[in-house]
Formats: sequence, C-alpha cells, structure tokens
Amino acid sequence: MTGRSAPTVLPPSLRAWLGLIAAPATLVVVVIGVLYAGHSQPGRVDRWIIQPTADSVRPPWRQVALAADFLGEPAGAAILVVAIVTGCLLLRRPRAAVFVVVGLGMAVGTATLIKSLVGRTIHGGDNLSYPSGHTAFLTALALVMALLATGRLGLGRRAGTSLVLAAALVAGAAMGWAEVALGAHYPTDVLGGWCTALAVVPATAWLVDGMADRLVDRMADAGRREHR
Repeated sequence: MTGRSAPTVLPPSLRAWLGLIAAPATLVVVVIGVLYAGHSQPGRVDRWIIQPTADSVRPPWRQVALAADFLGEPAGAAILVVAIVTGCLLLRRPRAAVFVVVGLGMAVGTATLIKSLVGRTIHGGDNLSYPSGHTAFLTALALVMALLATGRLGLGRRAGTSLVLAAALVAGAAMGWAEVALGAHYPTDVLGGWCTALAVVPATAWLVDGMADRLVDRMADAGRREHR
C-alpha cells in the first residue's frame, strides 16, 4: 500500500531544481510551436543541422535507427511500460507503477495535443510533426526511471540531478537522432519533444505524490473512525 512512509516518486532534494528546468523547457516548447505553427518546411535551424526531409541513414545504422524508432511505436512502448510496471509491482512499489503509467501517458498525451494545436507537418498534411512524440516518450521514460532510481538509491541533490539530466539527454539524443535520420521529424521537432518531457514529468511526479498522500490520509482517517 502506498503512503507517506512509501518513497516519493519525486525526491524532495530535486523538486526545486527540476522546477527550474521545467520552466525554460516549457518556454522552449511554446516558442518553437509559435514560430513553426502551420509550417510544412524545415526552418533555418533545421537546415543548418541536416536536410530533414530525406531518409539519410544507411545500413547498418538504418537498422539501429529503426530499432530506436520501434521503442516509440505503440507496440514497443507497450512492451517497455508493461515490463517496468511489472517490475515496480514485484518490488511492491505501486506508487512507482502509477507514476510510470501516468507520467508516460501525460508526456505522450501532451505532445499529441500540442501537435494538433501547432499543425506543423512533414511529408504531407496528414503527418503532424511538432513536437516529436517518440522523443517525448523515450525522454519521459528515462526521466521516470532516473527519478525512481534516485529515490531508491537515496542520492543527494547533485548526484540525483546529474543522473536525471544525463538520462534525459542520452534518451532524447538517441531517439532524436533516429527520428531525424529516418526523415520522420525536423530537428526542432525533436527539441520540442525533449522539452515537453522535461516540463511534464516533474509536474506529474508531484501530482502523483500529492494524490497518493491524500488517499492514504483519507484511508487512515476512515480507519480511526472505525476504531472509535
């Protein structure tokens, strides 16, 4: 059973720092979305990095990119989520299991909502591209796992922050490279997806902790009333 005695999914030592990171990440998502709303061509930054509308990766790296891309597809994402949630439940960490599902769902859901609002496309009007949902998902997954590991290992502020940011950077860079290399996204789409996860996951962790604590408080109050 979850409760105030259970480890929080957002370590107290990281709350302020992740809040400071989430604020500029949110700003980046908004600014890029406004700049490229309704566009169907790469921007100046996109062209400077790579010509994103061409499938530019060849074997054997194409297979690596496709494997990374699969992790962001519904089937691949479902496999990862089920495996991690199962592990959390086996370790008797139901709060962590809820955080995995809600955190990843919120990140992908937010990215999907922003796509419909911004309306940026690639390879035709039906392919909404900003922000990259694949990048948002894998970055969110890395953030969730790093936060849980920080709490589990009892890491301090500096070590915990370093772990969380390193995990987000590696996951975002890996999926971002795959999406751009396969021609599925512009580089600025990837940046938007990465920042979406940085903005959403800490807020979701705070909400999950708050809801879990309130639930346990209500259960404790009900138990005390029954024993009166």
